[in-house]
Amino acid sequence: MTPVMPGPTAPGERAASYSQASPDVAAVASPGPVTPRTEFPFTLPRGYVDGDGNVHREGVMRLATARDELIPLKDQRVQENPAYLSVVLLGRLIPRLGTLTDVHAGIVEGMFAADLAFLQRFYEKINTDGTSLATTVCPECRHEFQVDMGSRLGE
Repeated sequence: MTPVMPGPTAPGERAASYSQASPDVAAVASPGPVTPRTEFPFTLPRGYVDGDGNVHREGVMRLATARDELIPLKDQRVQENPAYLSVVLLGRLIPRLGTLTDVHAGIVEGMFAADLAFLQRFYEKINTDGTSLATTVCPECRHEFQVDMGSRLGE
């Protein structure tokens, strides 16, 4: 006997649920929810040197939330010097650097300029929308086309 499949549901009705499989049909496990990746490892080019002379290069940066980007704007150091924004922001987003688990603006402030620049680029890379295509128009023929900006934005 062939099983009868239900037809389309009327507006407001729920579709039939098939929670039991026929004994001769193997059960298929449904995949669990996909958890988005929120932390990304990095290696600093030079490394942060702490007060004891230990060099910390391996770290983790987490994705920024809207709150992470808004709270530093209230910080007095940022209000007095807007360039300090990236220092405060990065201090919020790095949960671990080497053996350090309390990374804050003071630590970021003590990093070499090359490491700060690296972290700023890394922040941009992990927090962008994932696309690097830009639409542009040829000024001569007015032809519209896409350009892959790659990881060289701003250069």
